[in-house]
Amino acid sequence: MKLLKTGYQDAFSNMGIDEALMRTADEPVLRLYGWTPSAVSIGYFQGLEEEVDLDACRTHGVDVVRRVTGGGAVFHDKELTYSFVTRDFDEHILDSYKDICAGILLGLKKIGVEGQFVPLNDLVVNGKKFSGNAQTRRGGVLLQHGTILLQVDVDKMFTLLKVPSEKMKGKLISDVKQRVTGIGKSFDETAQAVVDGFEEYHGVNFEPMDLSEEQLGLAKEFAEKYRSDEWRKMR
Repeated sequence: MKLLKTGYQDAFSNMGIDEALMRTADEPVLRLYGWTPSAVSIGYFQGLEEEVDLDACRTHGVDVVRRVTGGGAVFHDKELTYSFVTRDFDEHILDSYKDICAGILLGLKKIGVEGQFVPLNDLVVNGKKFSGNAQTRRGGVLLQHGTILLQVDVDKMFTLLKVPSEKMKGKLISDVKQRVTGIGKSFDETAQAVVDGFEEYHGVNFEPMDLSEEQLGLAKEFAEKYRSDEWRKMR
């Protein structure tokens, strides 16, 4: 397996790199990254205007991007994000989620986070969600990426995402605060834990990698796609 650390990137570059890795995959790659500035990503099948308060995002300097994977809207702020690209995966979606997340859970256990996998694609600690994960499969390649929340600002999140009605907003915020948590670890400590857990669970030693010239070119090309209104507003 290869290990790619790309640090903090904007939302469009992050999604562009993930797609570039998927298009060029010849061996498994684990990528670890963060987001600067903060961003909201929406799932491939979601409607932009229905999910996101675009004016609020502009006011707060928050990027908005559509993912290539499904799932709901996510506020990316104080978190470690990972992506995993491979041609070797279980055809059963639930089993593939379990297999990939098992390495993450094993690593986090080493730093005192006793998490559990909850189908279909969540990780929880003490009954609260700290990680959501999403997949896509194209041309015999699986891309799974997900968040590991370090800290959570639920109030800010709900200034950026649309809710059914203002009347329900307070209840939703209270509900999410009860159901979602950060793990309270640093970015670097969490990243190292994920690497250690993957290596132990899969019985491998990671080989560090950098993006090739081809991958850098593709990532830049795809980033422009993700930045475009045509892509963001496609549904």
